[in-house]
Amino acid sequence: MINNQSKIEKLITELCPNGVEFKELGKICKIETGKLNANAAVDDGEYMFFTTAKEPSRIDRFRWDTEALLIAGNANVGEIKHYIGKFEAYQRTYVLTNFSKGVDVRFLFFSLSDNFKKYLENHTNSAAMTYIVLSTLQDFKIPLPPLAIQEEIVKILNSFAELEAELEAELEARKKQYEYYREELLMFGDDIKWATLNEVCLSINAGGDLPENYLKGQKIPTKEFPYPIYSNGSDEKALYGYTDSYKIDDEAVTISARGTIGYHIVRDAKFTPIVRLITLIPNTQIVIPKFLSYVLDITEIGHSGGSIPQLTVPNVKKIKIPVPEILEQERIVSILDKFDALVNDISIGLPAELKARRSQYEYYRGKLLTFKEYAK
Repeated sequence: MINNQSKIEKLITELCPNGVEFKELGKICKIETGKLNANAAVDDGEYMFFTTAKEPSRIDRFRWDTEALLIAGNANVGEIKHYIGKFEAYQRTYVLTNFSKGVDVRFLFFSLSDNFKKYLENHTNSAAMTYIVLSTLQDFKIPLPPLAIQEEIVKILNSFAELEAELEAELEARKKQYEYYREELLMFGDDIKWATLNEVCLSINAGGDLPENYLKGQKIPTKEFPYPIYSNGSDEKALYGYTDSYKIDDEAVTISARGTIGYHIVRDAKFTPIVRLITLIPNTQIVIPKFLSYVLDITEIGHSGGSIPQLTVPNVKKIKIPVPEILEQERIVSILDKFDALVNDISIGLPAELKARRSQYEYYRGKLLTFKEYAK
């Protein structure tokens, strides 16, 4: 069905050209909330416990035994789950049950998933946090084409969802395979030389102040400001902006000293690190940057005590790593680069395919669930 795009496009053009009836959500199902606190969860509970977290918890009792939609009322506001069976719910989770005749629950799930969050942008209350009030949920209008059309749409969208789940499962399996081989390849004994990072690096220094001239938040280089500035944090968040000069003129490994402590990545030459980022410039006669980064993946990186955990240059200098011959380092990096690209590179491999399928799914979900309301 997914590959037969012409059939889907044909269905889209034929979907109720004269419009469909729209009904408020509160008129086609019962809407209530759970009554429990989040700490009611039990690690090995027999039943599902839906809170406002991305993943459900477990609990040892249940209140509902039915088909339901669960909507997060705060935290991950508007996140929707579809479940059939015995379950309990947190007091800020909305539980939708007792659906009207002529409503396919799975169709309702897809319809809410497609546009409910957009609706919430204009109908949520902001206090200490964003949250949903019952009236907002009750008043949300749902298009209701004939049941046969709902079922046909569900069949198509289920196919997309199933393929996405299969790709996610395969990607997770590949990640575990990658982690296994990484540890196997990087597990060395006493027959290999071990050295501290201070011994294998030309320098290890903390980032400094911002340069005099820079473009904060700039995502791509410009002619006037071609050199990146990195701060602590994950790769995407760490790009602070661009500047007209640079402090590091070598390929290096940077490590976050605060926040995402220990996050490390290889950086190309000609960049500027700022506060809370430690830069390691390897002696490439001893260790190559990518090998160093892979070794750090499986190395415990401790931090100093105190009220605010942080990583310091003295801590980093003391870390010991295995140092095989350069040719062996290059062999290991070549193998791990292939695995890493397969499971992490969004431009190739499984991540690229999963991204493409998600985009395709969201595109057709929007097309298949867009109806005009017929004039009454």
